[in-house]
Amino acid sequence: MVKQTIQIFARVKPTKKPTADYSVHCEEQQGGSLEFVVPRDLADGVINNKRENYKFRFQRVFDQTANQEEIFQAIAKPVADNVLAGYNGTIFAYGQTGSGKTFTITGGAEHYNDRGIIPRTLTYLYQHFSKNSSMIYTTYISYLEIYNETGYDLLNPQHETSRMEDLQKVTIREDPDQNIHLKNLSLQQSANEEEALDLLFLGDTNRMIAETPMNQASTRSHCIFTIHLCSKELGSAMVRHSKLHLVDLAGSERVGKTGVGGQILTEAKYINLSLHYLEQVIIALSEKNRSHIPYRNSMMTSVLRDSLGGNCMTTMIATVSVDRRNIGESISTCRFAQRVALIKNDALLNEELDPALLIVHLKKEIQSLKEELALVTGGQRSDKLTQEEIQQLEEQINVYLDDPDSEVTLNLGPDMRKIHFCFSLLKVRVREGSCAQNGVSNDSTPLMGMSDEEQKKSYAEVQKLQDKLTHRDNEISILVNMLKKEKKKVQDVSSQLAQIHNQNPSTYNSSWSPTTIQVEENAKYDPSNDDTHVQHLITRKRVLELSVGQQEAFEVFLRDHEDRLSIENNRAVLQQRFVEAKTLGEQVNQIRIRVNELKSQLKIRRKQMAAQGLTGNQTASESDYVEERILKQMEEEKKNYKFKSGCLKGLKTEIEHLQLLHEKLKVKLQKDFENWWTQEGARLQGHSAENTESSQSHVSPLSRMLTRALPPAEYSSTSIPLTGDKQTDADIQAFIRARHNLLNSTGATK
Repeated sequence: MVKQTIQIFARVKPTKKPTADYSVHCEEQQGGSLEFVVPRDLADGVINNKRENYKFRFQRVFDQTANQEEIFQAIAKPVADNVLAGYNGTIFAYGQTGSGKTFTITGGAEHYNDRGIIPRTLTYLYQHFSKNSSMIYTTYISYLEIYNETGYDLLNPQHETSRMEDLQKVTIREDPDQNIHLKNLSLQQSANEEEALDLLFLGDTNRMIAETPMNQASTRSHCIFTIHLCSKELGSAMVRHSKLHLVDLAGSERVGKTGVGGQILTEAKYINLSLHYLEQVIIALSEKNRSHIPYRNSMMTSVLRDSLGGNCMTTMIATVSVDRRNIGESISTCRFAQRVALIKNDALLNEELDPALLIVHLKKEIQSLKEELALVTGGQRSDKLTQEEIQQLEEQINVYLDDPDSEVTLNLGPDMRKIHFCFSLLKVRVREGSCAQNGVSNDSTPLMGMSDEEQKKSYAEVQKLQDKLTHRDNEISILVNMLKKEKKKVQDVSSQLAQIHNQNPSTYNSSWSPTTIQVEENAKYDPSNDDTHVQHLITRKRVLELSVGQQEAFEVFLRDHEDRLSIENNRAVLQQRFVEAKTLGEQVNQIRIRVNELKSQLKIRRKQMAAQGLTGNQTASESDYVEERILKQMEEEKKNYKFKSGCLKGLKTEIEHLQLLHEKLKVKLQKDFENWWTQEGARLQGHSAENTESSQSHVSPLSRMLTRALPPAEYSSTSIPLTGDKQTDADIQAFIRARHNLLNSTGATK
């Protein structure tokens, strides 16, 4: 364990405007100091007790002339070396808006020498990996953004095509050991420096940036770039896990001074609030007898729990601006740094035994113990009891239970297999006794002599069959309810036709009936119809996952759903865009082939002209004309290729957006159907008793027999008249056959 206080450094931002009076003193042993001189305001009167001199000590102070390489060598390189050694590390920058935090951590994009701590650290780490061939390194990278106290994954590929409100949020989970886990934050493996820098640039592109009165490109969120490192020495069984947090905090600012409003004002409030919670944590850590540390007040302090008073070597960079109008905020930043310097961290070496080697070692140990046990007992022992051992144990249990003496004991020896079997056997006997007292036969009691695994499987199968039977009963109840509603619609149509016939008997045709009308409407279905075909394509995948009863219910539910037309239109547009993209892709391939052919022609032509020389039959003007014609064709084809490729890229973006909308509609449709199905099942279960009592008073004897679950032989009867109506009787017969098939299938499974 290494006990170390948080190291603090200061960096002064270069400025072109008149600066306040400040001085930088560098001492080799005691570090450096930064001193500000604030003259007294004459408007306050002759008697004025305000301080004029403010002096703060740091490990080192970097003046305006310091470059990025000096910052990396003095601050980031020692932390990176500790991470390579197996310790956790953190570097975070703190200061007001526009003081140079992002430039210090990430760097500038204009010059290569303006690279910040993150890219230089990545270069340093991968150079060390290539030089040290005796170690095996594995690197993972994550990039977290905390915007308005909400976490987002900056490496999420949906950032380009989705709004921020639609992105998946990163949430915090805490295990019993108070370790923080971030849900929905991706870990991307990077095999080399190029892949790591690509991830950094991708995250910086997705970061929230806005223009403020203090800074033209102000970062409006806290960002944590984390490097997870796993190292193992060749031939060693120990593995080291370490992580390096490189944190760019959003800048603090005074709302009254900047005069911002709208969305920028909301962002500033959240930024100042999170920095306030950070200061509360630091103040609590600096107090010796403080029992509670408010880490959970904000997401940033929860994520950086190890960096503040935990298992980590932490370094802070205080960026200050020496403009006269910013001197107050700079002094406040230095005071914050002095409080941070009082915090002590306990850094541990994160080293553990390789899990794969540990498993192999434990397996060998188990095998050696088994061999040793067999050597002591004089024979090999299997995991299951033999039939003879089971019979002996059953006899011992019977003798033990029949003996009236309360002091008698059951001697089973040191064999845990026999002990477990006897306990399970006693449990079965107790269940049999309780069932016999209640007068209920327990058909699911396992057979004597079954092992624990077989008994568990038997109980699981019985429970599964019971759940399946209950689920099927609910499905049948819902379908019967739907059938009643459809019959009511048919009756309403019949009553309307009867009224029309009474008003105008001449227009009545005896061949018309609700049944024939329904048949005619069904006969109009044509697979070539676009609406019907699109509807079947939409429901095909979902219906395949449902049961037979739910398929019919889902088709009726989809027919009346409010989003059906939106799904159909979206699918039609998506199919059209696919066709257009396929056509453009073929055109782009043809253009590429033609360009390659022209290149081959140009190469052959130049070889011919080089071989002919000046003695050839063709003149120089003719040869130049042919070559210019080929080059002109190549330029035209390249322009056409660039235009087609741009169109294809735009179509690809549009297709991805349409697919996202289509998936959202499908998920919403699925949730709506599941909620409706659950509500119908719950409602029918709640009123099942009332419906049974009311139906017994007026239904036929056959209906009562169906509700009492008659034997399967009586379900096979056909053409039993119930109401006299053919259509109604046919529906009831179909219900009877479905119930009969369900009982046969469940009985066969048992």
